[in-house]
Amino acid sequence: MLDILAIIGPLFVAIAVGFAAVRLGALDKADVRVLGKFVIYFALPALLFKALSERAFGEIINLDYLAAYALGSLVTLGVCAAGVHVLLGASRATTGMMAMGAALSNSGFIGFPVITQFLGADATIALALSMLVENLLVLPIALVIAEPAGGQGRGRARALAGVLSGLLRNPLVLAILAGFACSLLQVRLPAPLGRVVDMFAAASGAVALFVIGGTLVGLRPGGDLPRIAWVTIGKLVLHPVAVALAFLVFTPADPILRMAGVIAASVPMFSVFPIIGQRYGEQSWCASALLVATVASFVTMAAAMWLVGQPG
Repeated sequence: MLDILAIIGPLFVAIAVGFAAVRLGALDKADVRVLGKFVIYFALPALLFKALSERAFGEIINLDYLAAYALGSLVTLGVCAAGVHVLLGASRATTGMMAMGAALSNSGFIGFPVITQFLGADATIALALSMLVENLLVLPIALVIAEPAGGQGRGRARALAGVLSGLLRNPLVLAILAGFACSLLQVRLPAPLGRVVDMFAAASGAVALFVIGGTLVGLRPGGDLPRIAWVTIGKLVLHPVAVALAFLVFTPADPILRMAGVIAASVPMFSVFPIIGQRYGEQSWCASALLVATVASFVTMAAAMWLVGQPG
């Protein structure tokens, strides 16, 4: 356990540094947004492209992993959506946002540095596959649930069309697809260009954690406790448990992938959760849930890492 805390502790210190830098005025929120764009548009795409393009296609397309992570995520989404709709009588918008918060991990900003520190660079493949499930399956379903059905379902159709259009411009998805293509066609970048990709990839971890800390500054917690508790427990407890159970049905041969999948599911929801919630008037409790889940994930991620064990 001390080894696990030695991995997680510095990561949360980096988050705290980002929070302090913005809170004390060394940087402002606009600066953090610029750093966040750097991570999303350059650093993480470089990391994902590098991890995928340098491996054989057969090593990275793991249908068992995709099926298990998708099953665990969809079970989490369904349970949270049904529970909040039946027990709390929530609106469609609230139901969709709670399902989204419970089933969508912050794979890039938090999942990547945690998993690669614990399992090594090989686990990056798991993150890329998880991001495909999150962006191509879980996010569109959650947004369709949240969108009111106006005019014979045209509201939900517009929401789905908007998601699909956004995916075509998402640099993370494009980097994953480019990495798959290079792997399949056995294309290797020239050495100078490869070193540029390496430099951007190396910058992703620390900057991503710093951005998370800065993003937490200025959140205006609010909303009722049942929603915050429901989505936080769904994200930090139900999601990793559901993914772990799904790996009993679909079992990748590589144990690193199984371990990475459970840990990826144990991290808090993605950092733009309150921003998406603002579209539906749900930003207050979404901000509270993000803050609570990020702090509480120090415990849940450590527990997940301890339960799956260390590699080799």
